Amino acid sequence: MSREQLSQLLRDSPSVLTAGEAASTLGMTHTAAARRLAAWCRAGWLARVRRGAYVPVPIESASADIALEDSWSVATAMFSPCYIGGWSAAEHWGLTEQIFGSLCVMTTKRPRNRNPVLRKARFELHTVAAANFIGLKTVWRGGTRMHVSDPARTVIDMLADPTLAGGIRHLVEMVGSLLRDQPKEAAKLGVYAGKLGIGSVFKRLGFLLQRDHPDQGALIELCRQNLSAGYAKLDPALPADRLATAWRVWVPATEAREVQP
Repeated sequence: MSREQLSQLLRDSPSVLTAGEAASTLGMTHTAAARRLAAWCRAGWLARVRRGAYVPVPIESASADIALEDSWSVATAMFSPCYIGGWSAAEHWGLTEQIFGSLCVMTTKRPRNRNPVLRKARFELHTVAAANFIGLKTVWRGGTRMHVSDPARTVIDMLADPTLAGGIRHLVEMVGSLLRDQPKEAAKLGVYAGKLGIGSVFKRLGFLLQRDHPDQGALIELCRQNLSAGYAKLDPALPADRLATAWRVWVPATEAREVQP
């Protein structure tokens, strides 16, 4: 009966199993379900992700010490409401060829540990307000439905926080890739920037467009019209001693190439 129950649970449940889901599916109390999951873990049929959460161990696996098959599905189960964003979304949409070693998750949660490692998979968690869940696409991984920021929203998130791109060099690459390869997505940049209302986004985007893509006249003008008071750094993680006055942005010497007036 126990193995039959596990088979039923794996058929009807998402990729990450919890006591609540097991109790609902198997018609038992939460306590009984938690004990049953722990017993299956001890038997080597499940692997513990963290307290109260398990993933199935493939039949062909010689050990329960397994890596996660799909970190996206686990992120959705562990950190919802959330979406996959930043460099991970950029990889998904082909905006970069850079390989990053962790999954970037944008979540409404405020976890104490923002860099958890679950079954050998590294996650980096960033908090975002539920009201800012715009510009998302639905994707399926196995039987799990999840969200990922669309290409334009991915770039806007990175403009708001360049660490989500892995730094300004990668951000410059991804802006160029979007404008070159996905012009329909590029048209959404101004829309998302306006809805999110983050002043530094218009400053960074305007500066980069005028410097690297001066043909984007309409979008440059939109950025100019939405400049807020105060100054921002092009990349807050780097020292910056050059001021691009027109865009109210401090620029590292390595990025202070000539900008057309």
